[in-house]
This record gives sequence, structure tokens and C-alpha cells, in this order.
Amino acid sequence: MHDNKNISEFEAGNIHVIKNKELRIQEALIPVLILMSMLAYNIFFVDGQEWFGTYTNQIILLLGGAVAAIVGFLNKVSIKIMLKEIWENLKSVFTPIIILFLVGALAGTWLISGVIPAMVYYGLQVLNPTIFLPASVIICAIISIATGSSWTTSATVGIALVGIGTALGIDTGMIAGAVISGAYFGDKMSPLSDTTNLAPAMAGTDLFTHIRYMSITTVPTLIVTLVFFTVLSLNIETSGNADLSGLLLTIEQTFKITPLLFIVPVVVIALILFKTKPTIALSAGVLLAAVFSFIFQPDILNQLSDTKLSSIINAILTDTQITTENEKLNDLFASGGMQGMIWTILLIVSAMVFGGIMDGIGALAKITTSLLKVFHSTFGLFASTVGSCLAINISASDQYLAIVIPGKMYANAYKEKGLAPENLSRTLEDSGTVTSVLIPWNTCGAYQSGVLGVDTLHYAGYAIFNWLSPFTTLLFAALSVKIRQLTDK
Repeated sequence: MHDNKNISEFEAGNIHVIKNKELRIQEALIPVLILMSMLAYNIFFVDGQEWFGTYTNQIILLLGGAVAAIVGFLNKVSIKIMLKEIWENLKSVFTPIIILFLVGALAGTWLISGVIPAMVYYGLQVLNPTIFLPASVIICAIISIATGSSWTTSATVGIALVGIGTALGIDTGMIAGAVISGAYFGDKMSPLSDTTNLAPAMAGTDLFTHIRYMSITTVPTLIVTLVFFTVLSLNIETSGNADLSGLLLTIEQTFKITPLLFIVPVVVIALILFKTKPTIALSAGVLLAAVFSFIFQPDILNQLSDTKLSSIINAILTDTQITTENEKLNDLFASGGMQGMIWTILLIVSAMVFGGIMDGIGALAKITTSLLKVFHSTFGLFASTVGSCLAINISASDQYLAIVIPGKMYANAYKEKGLAPENLSRTLEDSGTVTSVLIPWNTCGAYQSGVLGVDTLHYAGYAIFNWLSPFTTLLFAALSVKIRQLTDK
């Protein structure tokens, strides 16, 4: 029990949600408004990262956390409670941080081994520019359904598609938007996905009822997404056809290209399909690529450093640049290794500090319950759920909290309206899971931006599936289409 009489909490798995009786909604919103104001000022008036230097976004999140802590002190919340919630948040992202380091190592070793160049080489010949974007959506959707992870899909197939698309002259924001749209469709619909299991658990329904009911809104959203990317592909100018022969020749002259290099990604994907832990699967991909670099790319290793082993170690840990005669490929054949992931990791850590303090002072629960009080109709309940998920994705920077907190808070409200729990679980996924990747300081937005090498705000407008999903679920609610009642069961 907490010493603070105004504090109460409940648990959902490993996630603690704290309520503060004395905290007012105006006070709960102060840190969020200040955070968003500083971030907006940095984006629109100080050119992105120049305000406080390279780590401006991280500093802004910590300043927002400091404001939240002051609000907490004024509302009789002890530093012990806030530190506890910060620690809980940091523990929850330990595995994602390890995965990010491994993704950096994977990008470096897959580059020097020739895996990424081989993907680009064969992909340029198979993926025509006129179908590239919708094809990317479908490919990522299939891989994500099979693996249950949008993160893994982006770290493997996504990286390759960005490389191929860049070589074809397609805007990286469009490519990343297509990759993320497909990856998050598969993540939502896969029974292997953690969020797909979490949402029905919070709402009080079963997994496969949730997936079937979710397909009612998710499949139409995917169709609209595919139509958009098909029209976009048919109307964008690319340099692929004109430059293709030159690009292929340059790749052949720089690397030894063979289909055998695809053994590496196939092994990684197979390990994931057999439910191997992502850390083990990605580690295997790094080690196997290191071996393949000795076998297939000895000349590349000799060019990069004094010894082959030091070239591999450098590719894992630090920057690697393979120079070719084509400037477009020079930009593509570069990797930051583990070092290149530090900015993203620090952003995630800073976001978890901010979210932990916001949870510790009871601000997250206050925001959600206040939104619930605003709406009284059935549509209003759906709109309140969507608003709560978006608010927590922004303020807590974590998609799991965006599912857990509204899920626990709204479960009884849906029952009181006579609505089946799958209405809630579907809405949680349609608004909590998919919008997390659109927010630069959210763990998902930071991860995808770091892995794909595309700024969150650059791809957000093209992540059609992700921002359209909340509107689809609200449209169905407004028209009372497929809104299942408890009496139907």
C-alpha cells in the first residue's frame, strides 16, 4: 500500500495504473500541453534538433517529466512512487532496447556480407516501380501476420524494401509508410502478436473472437490503403527504369552477388516463425552474416579495415560506409551499427521517464476518466475510447499503456451500454496499437524511424492504414454497423 491516502492503483499484468483523487484534469494536462508546445516549437521554429543540439527531443521529454514531477509534488505524490513507476517503465523497454542494438548490428553485418545489396539487386529486377508501393504493403502484411511483430518485419523485410525503393528513386517517406501500413495490419491480425492478445484480455473477450470482429474494420482499411498506394505508384516519377542497368552493374562490381546470401534472412525469419525469441533470432542473423562476409565479401572486408575481423567488429559497433561509383548507392550502402541506434534508444528511455512520472502522479488515469465523463451516447463512448488511446500514446509514449489503461477504465462502461466486449477490444487496437507509430517520441515511432532511417513526421502522412484505422472504427460506430450487443451472444 502507498503512504499517500490520495493514491490508489490497479495492476494489469506487469503494468501499474495509478489513480490520484486530488489531481484535477487541468493539472494532469499541464505536462502534456507543455511537452507538446516545446516539441511543436522545436519542429516548426528551430529546425528540428538545433534548439538543444542533437538530443533536443530527449531533453524536451525530460523537461516535460520535470514539470509532471512538480505537479505531482503539489498533489502530495512522493518521489518514491514516481521513481517506482519510472523503473517499471524502463524495465518494460529493456528487451526492445536490446533488439534495437541487435538491429543496428544486423544492418551493419547484412551490409558487409552482401545480404542487403543482394536484396536490392534482385528486388530491382522483380519489383517494378509501378507496383512497388502496394507490393510492399502486401509483403509486409504477410510477414507480419506470420511473425506477429511489426518491429521484426521492419527490421528485416522493411530495411530491404527501403533500400530497393530508394534505388528506384521513390521517396523514402512513401516507402516507409507502405512498410509500416502492411506491418501493422499483420501485427493487428496475427494471433502471435502481443497487442492482439493484450487487447481482448483487457476488454474481457477471447483472442479469435477479437480477431474476427477486428477484421470488420481492419480489412476495409487495408483495401483503401492498397488503392491509395496503387494510385500513388501510378502517378509518381521514378528513376528506376532509366538507371536500372547502371545500378545493377555497380552492385555487381562492388559485391559478390549470389542467391546463397538469402540463406541469412531466411534463417532469421524461420527462427521467428518457430517462435524463437527475437533477440536470439536477430543474434543468429548477425553471426551468420558475419560468417558469410568472410566467405563472400573478403575484398570488402579488406577495404574497410586492416583486418577482416576488425571490419566485422566495426560494422557491428560503429559506422560503415561502402563507396561505389553511384552516389545513390553510396547513401544506401551505409550503416551506423549499434552506435547508430543510440539516439533512438535515448529517446525511448526519455519517453519512459516522462510516461513513468505521468503514471506515478495519476495523470494518465485522470485524463482517461475525464474523457469518459464527457460522452454519454454509444458513439460518444467509442469516440472517448479513441481519444483516450491517442492521449495516452502521446502522453505515456507507450502503446501497451494505450491499450491497458482505457481497456481497464472502459470495460464496465461498455457493459452498461449493453455492448459486447469485442467492441472495446477492437477499438483499443484500431486506435491504440496503430497510432503509436505516428508519434515521434512514442517507443514505436522512435523504433520505426531508427530502423528504417526515415523521420517519423516524414512517413506519418503516408502510413495510411495507421491514421485511417481510428476514423474507420468511428465511422462504423456512427453508422451502427457491426456494433455487437451483449444480447446477441
